[in-house]
Amino acid sequence: MAPKFGTSGLRGLVTELTDDLCATYTRAFVRACGPAVSLLVGRDLRPSSPRIANAVATAALELGVDVIDCGELSTPALAAESLRLSLPAIMVTGSHIPADRNGLKFYSATGEITKADEEAIIVFAQTDSVPVVGISSTRRTDTTAAQRYLDRYLSFLPSNALAGHTIGVYQHSCVARDLLVDLVQCLGATAIPLGRSDYFIPVDTEAVDEETRQQLRAWAAASPLDAIISADGDADRPLVTDASGEVISGDILDTLTAIALGADTVVTPVSSNTMVEATGAFHKIVRTRIGSPYVIAAMEQALTVPCKPVGFEANGGFLLGFDVTQNGQTLSRLMTRDAVLPIVSVLSTAARGKTTLANLVSDLPARRTATDRLEHVPTERSAALVKQLTEDATARAAFFSGFGTETALDLTDGLRVTFASGLILHVRPSGNAPELRGYAEASTDTAARHALADLLSRLRQRIG
Repeated sequence: MAPKFGTSGLRGLVTELTDDLCATYTRAFVRACGPAVSLLVGRDLRPSSPRIANAVATAALELGVDVIDCGELSTPALAAESLRLSLPAIMVTGSHIPADRNGLKFYSATGEITKADEEAIIVFAQTDSVPVVGISSTRRTDTTAAQRYLDRYLSFLPSNALAGHTIGVYQHSCVARDLLVDLVQCLGATAIPLGRSDYFIPVDTEAVDEETRQQLRAWAAASPLDAIISADGDADRPLVTDASGEVISGDILDTLTAIALGADTVVTPVSSNTMVEATGAFHKIVRTRIGSPYVIAAMEQALTVPCKPVGFEANGGFLLGFDVTQNGQTLSRLMTRDAVLPIVSVLSTAARGKTTLANLVSDLPARRTATDRLEHVPTERSAALVKQLTEDATARAAFFSGFGTETALDLTDGLRVTFASGLILHVRPSGNAPELRGYAEASTDTAARHALADLLSRLRQRIG
C-alpha cells in the first residue's frame, strides 16, 4: 500500500514510510501550512513510531523550525496542545490499523488540516527540495501535554463523579493506557488494569473482532465491573462495554454524550446509526462523508450561525464544537476525534442517575449497528465492486436478493441501501487501508450482526 492520504492523514506500510518520504511530507506540510516557529511532534506505541518521529523532527530542524518532542501521547492530547500554543503538530500514528503500517496526522496551528490543505501538501511533496543543512534550530523534549489533557477532564468533572464504581481498563498497546487508569481513579472509581501488552495490538473500535469481544465478556464475568473502557492505538476512538462486557457501539456512546452536553446540532457521517434522528433530541443533524475532515468542515459551516454543534463517527471519536459549561466548570471545544470525552460522559451520566450503562442504551430508540471489514482487498477491487452495484440495478438486486425490497439509496460515501423492513446495508472501500468495509443497521443487535455476516459472506464471494 503506497503511502497516501485517507480519512485520517497519510498512511502506508512501514517499509514504504522511509525516512526520506517522511521528511518530504514534513517539509511539504510546513511549506503548505505557512511559516512556523516551532513544530510539535508526538507518537503512539508502534515499534516504528520512534524512528518515524525522529525523521519528522530532523526534517523540521533542517528547515530552521524548532521542534518540541511531546513523546508518547494520544492524538487528541497533541491536538489540544497544538491549539493551546497555536503551533502546528505532527502525530506519528497508524491509529487502529496493524503494526506493519503507520502514518502521519497533521495539525495546523488552528486544528486538523482540511482536504484543501491535503491537496497543497501533496503538491509541495511532488516538488520537494531538500534544504541546505546549517540553519539554526533547536530540539527539546516536553512531555507535559498528556497531563494537561488529563487535567482538562479532571477540572470539568467532580472528583467523586465515579465514586463507588469499579472500572476495568483494557490497556493493550493504547498510548493512553496509563492515562485511562489515572482518569477513573482521580474521579473516585477503582480501576482494574486488564490485558496490558508488550506488542502492538490493532484495536478497531468500529469493528471489534469476536475474539476481543469474548475476552471482554470473560473479564466482566470474572469480577464485578460497572464497565470496561479502552481506546484504539492513538486513543482518539473509545471502546466501552456495559457491566456484562457487551460492547456499546461508538455512535450510541456519542449520541448519549451529545445529549448529556446539551448539543443542539449533530454532524456525523452517513455510516452512523439513524437512531440519532430517532431520538428527537437535536435541532439539526447533518450527514457527511466518512472521515473527520468532512465532519469538521460541516461543523465549521454550522457555526456560521449560533449553535452548539458536536460531531462524531461510528468509531466513537467525538468532536466538541462549543464550550460546555456545567456546574460552574467549562470544558473548551476540541474539534478533533477524542476518546476520553465520551468515556467520562457516559460513565458519569450513569453514576449521576444511579443507573447502568445498559439501561442508558435501552432507553434509546431501538436501532443497532454492526460493522466489520474484509482485509487485504485492494482499494481498486473494492471500488470497482461498489461502482458496479451502484450503477447496475439488476446486479444490485441480485446481490441483495433475500434482504427485501429496496426503498432508498444513499451514495454519499459508498453504497448504502435501505430496505422496506428498516434494514440498512452499507458497503464502501476503507479510506485508510486495503479493506472493504461493511455496515448493517437493524432494530436489534442480533439482527444487525446476522445481516452483517450475510453481507460480508456475499462480498467475500464476489471479491474472491
